[in-house]
Amino acid sequence: MAGGMFATMNKVRPGVYINFATEGTAVTTGDRGTLALPLPLSWGEPRRITVLEAGENPLEKLGYALSAPELTLVREASKRAGKLLVYRLNGGTAAKATLGGVTAEARYPGVRGNDLRVSIEASVDKPGQMEVATFAGGSEVDRQIVLNGQGLKANAWMVWTGSGALEATAGVPLAGGTDGAVTNEDYAGFLQAIELQDFHVAVYPGTDVTMKSLFAAFAARLREEEGRKIQVVLENYVTANHEGVISVRNGVTLEDGKVLTPGQAAVWVAAATAAAGPAESLTYAVYEGASDASPRLTNSATAAALLGGEFVFTARSGSVVVEQDVNSYHSPTPQKGRIFAKNAALRVLDGIATDFKATFESLYIGKVGNNPNGRALFRKDCVKLLEQYQELGALQNFDTSKDLTVEQGAEADAVVVSVAVQPVDAIEKIYMKVQVS
Repeated sequence: MAGGMFATMNKVRPGVYINFATEGTAVTTGDRGTLALPLPLSWGEPRRITVLEAGENPLEKLGYALSAPELTLVREASKRAGKLLVYRLNGGTAAKATLGGVTAEARYPGVRGNDLRVSIEASVDKPGQMEVATFAGGSEVDRQIVLNGQGLKANAWMVWTGSGALEATAGVPLAGGTDGAVTNEDYAGFLQAIELQDFHVAVYPGTDVTMKSLFAAFAARLREEEGRKIQVVLENYVTANHEGVISVRNGVTLEDGKVLTPGQAAVWVAAATAAAGPAESLTYAVYEGASDASPRLTNSATAAALLGGEFVFTARSGSVVVEQDVNSYHSPTPQKGRIFAKNAALRVLDGIATDFKATFESLYIGKVGNNPNGRALFRKDCVKLLEQYQELGALQNFDTSKDLTVEQGAEADAVVVSVAVQPVDAIEKIYMKVQVS
């Protein structure tokens, strides 16, 4: 369904087009928590999205346990995100081994296939047949009892070709698996793939300026032309100057001593942003498992970074916190004020836009007449949504009698919704005047 912003009432596709400015049942607020994460990997289907739910073991899908160093960024994302859309950027060559009349080949290309091993032994329980076991990194992951190669079935780690006799062997390792290189076209493929998915935040962990500009343009297009209120997180890209882009200034040092660059730490920022609710600010949120900011910034450098639209980590009492939950928008105008730079307030506005759109599409478009009764019904549902946001503490001072109107548009099938809202920002500054007598 189409959506986005409008300057004049000239849209072609049916949809919901919403503008926000600084001035100020089946109807429920939407959930958040989905992060789109592109990574070079050594296992998994190349150039495809793999879905990981919160708490899910990634061993079979991504080849390693979550604690493995190969999945460092998946682990950082899993600290906050409810769902990961992991996109393997690279291909490669699949590891293989020949065992008599059959060939064992890793299910996916990549160096992880070189950690696979196959053993064959005579079956004790079924005389005349053979037990074929698959090992990944020393752990048995599959066992089959077959008469010959024709009976072997593919498993999560291995595919088989050939139908010859099987000979006992203590263990034959697979070899020849390689990881392919990642190109800019692979990142472009990632953006094309996730555009067809529902997600809240995408992240680019790299440093290439061309790619950062591509991701920033992607966020702006989806937000402004299609009404999809997503954000992207990049390292050191305040050039975007856009509420859809979060620019991470520095990285962190983890408790195990590993130092994450700003681009790598951006993965945690993206996960935390995706999971944050409409009444939640990440200001002073603790980065789980981090012990220091890398590098630390001075007071003046921190202040300058915040004013310039940079997301900063600060060391605090042996831990690391978010200095302020801001995005890269740092040039406010009378029509688009400073509040758009604050992610907590932006999530409220984005949530309202998304929920209005979902309500209209699911309950009204093509189903309810554009007459006074139909518009009154739609207004009633919009009011319900805004009241829910106010109950959550995300809005304040909403007046149902005058802050929302639903009117006939310029065309017979058009409706114009005008809404004035005041998002609640988190308390971030306290000024105290103490009088001593």
